[in-house]
Amino acid sequence: MNLSIRRILRKWLLRGNNVYCPCCRKNVSTFLPFGNVVRLNAACPFCGSLERHRLIWHFLHQREPKLIKDGMKLLHVAPERVFFKNFRREKQIQYFPADKFMPGHHYPRGTKKIDILDITYSDNFFDAILCTHVLEHVDNDIQAMKEFYRVLKPGGWAVLQVPIDYSRADTFEDNSINTPEEREKHFGQRDHLRLYGRDYSQRLIKAGFNVDCIDFCNMFPEEEQKRFGFDKNDGIIYLCKK
Repeated sequence: MNLSIRRILRKWLLRGNNVYCPCCRKNVSTFLPFGNVVRLNAACPFCGSLERHRLIWHFLHQREPKLIKDGMKLLHVAPERVFFKNFRREKQIQYFPADKFMPGHHYPRGTKKIDILDITYSDNFFDAILCTHVLEHVDNDIQAMKEFYRVLKPGGWAVLQVPIDYSRADTFEDNSINTPEEREKHFGQRDHLRLYGRDYSQRLIKAGFNVDCIDFCNMFPEEEQKRFGFDKNDGIIYLCKK
């Protein structure tokens, strides 16, 4: 059975309305399992969104006052395909998908090459920045945060998400941990360079931002959290402003 037939069959078998994906606006009987440590009810079978994608997309489009505005310049770092496709359809914004091109990786057409440690745009250029699960891969995350602050316009916003261990008060970093096996053991993934703790917002403040930590997931009743496939452990939005 070829891949396209398997996808069609899977979507047909998952018909239903128990859960809803804000990213592709489709109802389905359940989200699919996903992850090295398998999480149930995680991946949308239609668009591939995960818990954090659905949370962020719902936040960006449901928050009042609206964050997505006509004419705005939006920098999207390491653009997730589900977001890339959706933002491309929003013709009222100027969309700047960007990534540090790496050998062997494929990037959506139109993605611009940047290094977030030295962003090649002028000061106060962007109205908004979206960067999710990238900073844990960067050697100098504070420098990257400062670059985001520099290129953001006064009054602009940035949503800068990272995986966080909320049982840990302080971010754990150790440059001597430098093999994929040791990084996976200590930081949770083979290419992570640190494990963020509850002090993450202080790191953003150190870079210059005003930070609003919004427990967006818990603004919804338990039933709605399950319907959207949100994850309480990754339910806080870090809304940074200049």
